[in-house]
Amino acid sequence: MLTDMSTSRPGTPAPTAAGASARRNHDDAPDTAELFARLAEMEDGPERDAVRDELVTAWLPMAHRIAGRFRDRGESVEDLRQVAALGLVKAIDRFDPSRGAFESYAVPTITGEVKRHFRDRMWALRVPRRVQELRNRVRVARRELTQNPGSAEPSVADLAAHTGLSEEEVSAGMEALESFSTLSLDAELTSGEDGYSLADTLGAADTSYDVVVDREAAKEGLRRLPERERAILYMRFFEDMTQSRIADKLGISQMHVSRLISRSCARVRDEVLGRRSGGGPV
Repeated sequence: MLTDMSTSRPGTPAPTAAGASARRNHDDAPDTAELFARLAEMEDGPERDAVRDELVTAWLPMAHRIAGRFRDRGESVEDLRQVAALGLVKAIDRFDPSRGAFESYAVPTITGEVKRHFRDRMWALRVPRRVQELRNRVRVARRELTQNPGSAEPSVADLAAHTGLSEEEVSAGMEALESFSTLSLDAELTSGEDGYSLADTLGAADTSYDVVVDREAAKEGLRRLPERERAILYMRFFEDMTQSRIADKLGISQMHVSRLISRSCARVRDEVLGRRSGGGPV
């Protein structure tokens, strides 16, 4: 297997130009052993930052090459290059020149950064990592079971037997296969002039539920009112009688009716809010 000797350990005889070229895996693996040795010995400061930037520039073509492996997967090449460049910077900051060649350390570091980007950022619907892993295992198993021409679509039981997962786990992984991208709410579900979109199938907020909640909350407080005050509230709010008619029916003044309504409503409201009429807890 070819090995990159461009960052050989100090004291190792330098290979000839032809030998160095033969040992490098790619043309974008520059000889930066001296720069890495200098970087390891330098303190933080402008000079070290300049050497670090020089290393990033030298190895950036390799990062772009790795990013190119992931093209046509739903992410722009430019964004992938940015992610790969971030992985390159991390690799340079963490690399120990005494442990071998930089390329052998940088390639998995950059590749892992790009894969992590797809795992964490490219899902239209956020899916737990365990479910993502189930998805990958199910996807690979489906590919393996259908690679022969004429192979039938594997069942959940087939996938479970092939992967060693339970059928519930396989089902979760299959659902996650459809979660990487989403369908627009404006997408038409039927063809023709009378077609409707996905948004047309969604329910809307029903304000009647608020009325039900309010009534249930006030029910207990209404039961505790004196019978005459309950009757006044019923006539006013359920029979839609005016205060004057209520006053005539009960033989009291309209102002008295108004005061009773206000006092009764305040009492019920206080109990709904968890307070007694005097301000203490219920």
